[in-house]
Amino acid sequence: MTFPAPLTGVVPPVCTPLTPEGEVDVPSLLRLVDHLLGGGVDALFVLGSSSEAAYLTDRQRRQVVESVVGHVGGQHPVLAGVIDMTTPRVLDHVESVTAAGADAVVVTAPYYTRTHPAEIARHFRLIAAASPVPVVAYDIPVAVHTKLPAELVLELAADGTLAGLKDSSGDLAGFREVVTGARALSGFSVLTGSELLVDAALALGAHGAVPGLANVDPHGYVRLDRSCRARDWDRARVEQDRLCALFHLVGAGDPARMGGSSSALGAFKAALHLRGIIDCPATAEPQVPLSPEEVRRVGKFLAAAGLL
Repeated sequence: MTFPAPLTGVVPPVCTPLTPEGEVDVPSLLRLVDHLLGGGVDALFVLGSSSEAAYLTDRQRRQVVESVVGHVGGQHPVLAGVIDMTTPRVLDHVESVTAAGADAVVVTAPYYTRTHPAEIARHFRLIAAASPVPVVAYDIPVAVHTKLPAELVLELAADGTLAGLKDSSGDLAGFREVVTGARALSGFSVLTGSELLVDAALALGAHGAVPGLANVDPHGYVRLDRSCRARDWDRARVEQDRLCALFHLVGAGDPARMGGSSSALGAFKAALHLRGIIDCPATAEPQVPLSPEEVRRVGKFLAAAGLL
């Protein structure tokens, strides 16, 4: 199943605000959704990497989808990650999120188990056969340790298995190959997951972007997207440069005491808290929280970007 027309524009991977006790903070989540929609984004992606989906229980995953879908009320597409280790587990998530109203599902290659490319293709085909909504592939080898080959993505796109690709691989040559091949396909969307190369991806012909930093500054990414579509490359470059400078906030955490994910997700949530959008900047266990000094560092990046 494919989209009636390619999904385009800015599709932020929505952060999941948590209470200090680690439960989903639904009021903060809905304020974040309003913040994103008020910034002009084109769709929402819940239960992705920036959503901390790997840390959420099945109950919490369902709660996030139901809350966002109910709040949006069908006015914007809601894509939901169904990320898990193997096909049967993913199929359970597909059933859950589509029953909750998701308009599309986002699927990685299997992980933990070792799989052959033929098995990865079978994984996507089995999911697409069972899913009542379009399936978008999520290429994120840093997390699943498998790179989706461009030729496999295009094969699955051509036979209608995949409706789109979110590429967070960092493989620009492979991304370009998919963009080029997708020009001959109807309803297939190619989306970059890079915060730093949106202007370059759109210049190549990508349909849109799924940048985690758009949680913090949706208006900036929407301005960037619209400038690119107007082929105002000078304006786009200025906006992209500003966002690249803002993106340095993901390094606010001390690498001697925390991992990159703790630093980046902690910085996104600290920024949202500083901007008054969410009540609590807590990240899920066992991630290490930012210190007060690291939060102040995040605030300096926000101020420099004109967001405080």
